[in-house]
Amino acid sequence: MGLEMMHRVGLVGGTFDRFHSGHRSLIEQALSKCQLLEIWISSDEMIRSKDSRIKSWDVREEELLTALSDISSDFSTHILRDNFGPAPSHNEASAIFCTQETYEQCEEINRIREGDGLSPLEVIVVRKSMAWDGKPISSSRIRSGEIDREGQPWIPEILRENNAYLTPEVESQLKKPFGVLIEGPEENPSVAINEVVSLISEIEGPLIAVGDVTVLSLQNEGRTADICLIDGQTKREKWPKVGEIDQDIFHNIIDCTSPAGSLTKSLLEACEKSVSSWSKMGERTLVRVNGEEDLAPLILHPLLPIGSVVLYGQPGKGVVLRRCNEESKQRCRDLLRRFSFN
Repeated sequence: MGLEMMHRVGLVGGTFDRFHSGHRSLIEQALSKCQLLEIWISSDEMIRSKDSRIKSWDVREEELLTALSDISSDFSTHILRDNFGPAPSHNEASAIFCTQETYEQCEEINRIREGDGLSPLEVIVVRKSMAWDGKPISSSRIRSGEIDREGQPWIPEILRENNAYLTPEVESQLKKPFGVLIEGPEENPSVAINEVVSLISEIEGPLIAVGDVTVLSLQNEGRTADICLIDGQTKREKWPKVGEIDQDIFHNIIDCTSPAGSLTKSLLEACEKSVSSWSKMGERTLVRVNGEEDLAPLILHPLLPIGSVVLYGQPGKGVVLRRCNEESKQRCRDLLRRFSFN
């Protein structure tokens, strides 16, 4: 498009949380059609009741600026304090960019402008970018743990088709606790669990407990996890107290098989069903593993919503607590890719 046909000032607005490839595509297309693009980012007050996991305005702006640093400098950022921002009265703008879902809002802006004697903005609809599964990339899908910022799955595709086996390289990476170690005596696990419960009084997703001792200890403290994985063992020996776990408090019980040192399709499917049951219906699930469940956090983190909490026991030391975020998902995906498969 020649320069003479370009808009002098264009407008685009949004939350721009966890700046992703869809955001980038929207802004790139807007920049190609105007000399200056004003990017209006929803204020913290606007999004406060929407989702507590949305990052602060300062962080969202910083991520946007970093992502666009190699594209253009022909834009400015501003705080959007209501749904319309400056668009109904902007004297210099002649275009507004949106996706199909906000098209009606832009039409309403133009009705206001025309009522006030201003020229309508050209509403330019940009198609949403699609994720690996053919569904749109969105910040809400990223927060729900479904996809990364490029629209890719967190679970490597090879794991859906094959069983995975621990390699010496990955095993060495797993020697350190994957999270914060809450110490407590082995003979009295309630000490560590009590501290854990105080640390997770408010969480933004499900609570997951991996390991028989951790599951029972939480139950005894009146804080049964939303998703529990047990194998009837502790330190690879049968655990006599497994019968004390109250299986009647779970909405779903899923049996699967995953031998020691492996991650199977059976375990993956059980974890996926558990997360789905919590996300869709708030249901609590017990997964009973024939084999061992100690590697399960490596597939749980990639599946879970951001803000979830995963707990697992560290024999002789206490309980490891890890909050699920993009970093934990990335680390697990990297480790999963280093397993051997067949």
